[in-house]
Amino acid sequence: MFATGIENSIPTINNGKTRVDEMEVCGHYERWREDFDCVQDIGINYLRYGPPLHKTYLAPGKYDWEFADISFAELRRRDITPIVDLCHFGVPDWIGNFQNPDFPVLFARYAAAFAERYPWVQLYTPVNEMFICAMFSAKYGWWNEQMKTDQSFVTALKHIVKANVLAMLEILKHRADAIFIQSESSEYFHADSPAAIHQAELMNARRFLSLDLNYGRRVDSDMFEYLMDNGMAKEEYHFFLHNRLKQHCILGNDYYRTNEHRVFENGHTTASGEVFGYTEITRQYYNRYRLPVMHTETNLVEGPVGDEAVHWLWKEWANVLRLRNVGIPTVGFTWYSLTDQVDWDTALREQNGNVNALGLFDLDRNIRNVGRAYKRLIRDWREVLPASSLCLVVPIVPPSHYDMAHAREQEEKARQRLQTEEIDVGEANTSQETT
Repeated sequence: MFATGIENSIPTINNGKTRVDEMEVCGHYERWREDFDCVQDIGINYLRYGPPLHKTYLAPGKYDWEFADISFAELRRRDITPIVDLCHFGVPDWIGNFQNPDFPVLFARYAAAFAERYPWVQLYTPVNEMFICAMFSAKYGWWNEQMKTDQSFVTALKHIVKANVLAMLEILKHRADAIFIQSESSEYFHADSPAAIHQAELMNARRFLSLDLNYGRRVDSDMFEYLMDNGMAKEEYHFFLHNRLKQHCILGNDYYRTNEHRVFENGHTTASGEVFGYTEITRQYYNRYRLPVMHTETNLVEGPVGDEAVHWLWKEWANVLRLRNVGIPTVGFTWYSLTDQVDWDTALREQNGNVNALGLFDLDRNIRNVGRAYKRLIRDWREVLPASSLCLVVPIVPPSHYDMAHAREQEEKARQRLQTEEIDVGEANTSQETT
C-alpha cells in the first residue's frame, strides 16, 4: 500500500482558547477536489484521511456530515481507498480535552455513526498517534489540557486508548472485515551517560504503553506500578486485557528524525537525530507485537539544495525494504503529507503562519521534487513487491468492489469469525441514537 495523507490535526492551544486546524490553514476545505487530483497524479491509491472531528461531531448524537458526505463520495467515485483518521490530536470544544472520562464512550458513538453512514469504508486509524497525543497534551503541556504531570499523562493515555478500543469494537459491528492500521510514533531514548541509563530504560518502557494497552498486552512490571501509582485502577487496566483486538490490526508506525532522543542524568531529553533509524526501531516494536507493519508517516523539509527530502525518501524506503528482506511482514509505506504543512516547526504550539515544506506538493498544489521521486518510486515498485510474496497481500476491498459478491462473502465470513471471539465490553454502553 503506497499512501499519503491530508494533515487534519486539530489541537487547541492557549488554554483551549485557540483551535489549530491544519485542514483550514492548508486550504483543504476549499481545494479538496484539487487535492484528490494530486493524490491520483502521484499514482497513490491509499489516502490517510478523515473529516474534521470538531466540525462534524456537534453534540451527543448530533452530527454535521455535509463535508464528509461530499468528500467521501468523491473518494469512492475515484476509487481511492481511505484509511480513515477519526481523531487527530484534538476533540470538539464541548468534550473539552482528554482528561474528560466521558471521551471514550462519546468517541465510540461517533465512530459507530461514521461506520454506519459509510459502510464501504474498511480501513481505519480511529485515534492517531495515541502516545504522542497524550504526551504533548498532558505531559509536555503543549496542547489541549496543557498539563505536565505523570497523573495527567496516564489519565489522558487511558482515555485515548480506551476510546480507540471502543471505536474499533463499534466499527466491527458495522463492518466485520474492518482493518485497523495504528499510526503510532516509534521512539527510542539513548542514555547520554551511565548515570542516565535508568531514566532511558524507563522512557523506553513508557514508549510502549499505548500499544501495550491497545493490543491487550500485559505491561512490564515497572510500567504497571507507574500506571497504578498515577491513577489507573485495576479495573481500567483489565478492560484492555479483556478487549484484545490485535488480530484485526496492522502495526502502523511513524518515524521522523525527531523520534530518537538523548537522555541526560536529570531526565532532560533532547533530539538526538537519526541514530538507529527506522529499521532497528521497528524491529523492536515488531518483536514485541508480532503484527504486519506499515510505515504510516515520514517526511523531511525540502531544504535549500532541493534534494534533502528526496534523499530522506530513498533512505526510508531502503529501510522498508530491509525489513521485508529480514522477514518482517511489511505491507505499506506513507509520505506524510500530501501538501506542505503550517507551523509544525513549533509542533503547532504557536500560530506563526510558517509554511513547512514537507509535502509532496506545495500549498499552491505544485509538485515538489519529493513528489516526483515518490511518483517514480511507486511506478517502479508497485508490481515488484506483490510478486515477491503473495502471502503479504492484505484482504482489502477497494471502494469500487464493495457491492461485489466476493466482498460480501468476505465480510460475512468475518462476521462469523467475530461471533467466536471472546470480547468483553464491560459496563461501557456506547449505544446512542444518531442524527
